[in-house]
Amino acid sequence: MDAPIIQLDAVTKHYRVGDAEVPALRGVSLSVPRGRFVAIRGPSGSGKSSLLNICGLIDTLDDGSYRLEGREVGRVGDAAATLIRRERIGFVFQSYNLVPVMTVRENVEYPLLLAGLDDRERRRRVDQILDQVGLMDRAERRPDLLSGGQRQRTAIARALVKAPALVIADEPTANLDTTTANQVIDLMRDLGHHHGATFLIATHDDRMTARCDEVHTLIDGALQ
Repeated sequence: MDAPIIQLDAVTKHYRVGDAEVPALRGVSLSVPRGRFVAIRGPSGSGKSSLLNICGLIDTLDDGSYRLEGREVGRVGDAAATLIRRERIGFVFQSYNLVPVMTVRENVEYPLLLAGLDDRERRRRVDQILDQVGLMDRAERRPDLLSGGQRQRTAIARALVKAPALVIADEPTANLDTTTANQVIDLMRDLGHHHGATFLIATHDDRMTARCDEVHTLIDGALQ
């Protein structure tokens, strides 16, 4: 049987604020199987961003264990973390984080350039994912000429084009109206299943949590 994509065991994280040490995560344990669509909800300051940052290898844990696809990665060095993020993790952000001077196609293609794929394979993958998110007719436009929903579709395409095992999504529907948010949620679910990607989503949005396979609540750094 496949190992869980995410396996957190008793993970703790603290930050220093002046002379004080502030706990962000308190003994968090979580197992997420491959292909699941999982929400982490909780009030501001509950530790959601800290949890996502650790799972996305943007930050390191203090204590405990984090296995990604069965590999212990909780304390890997910066170079190893960068390589794992490049190859196995995609990101979707509330503010899209698209490069404004790049077209839709160039934004989506960028992770494949970093991965060193050849021209033909890059074009094949980009064309395929742009077709799947319905943006082929917007491929040569820059982000400032897109609607919010189109920008988030571009961000989803960029996250999935490299076929990651895990996609980290931070409040991906927060800036979207209800109709667009529902379209984006459906798109993420459908493409996640199609590409075999696991989604870990921080959200306050009931529209999102209602459609997730699992919903976990984080309060004061602890899963309830």
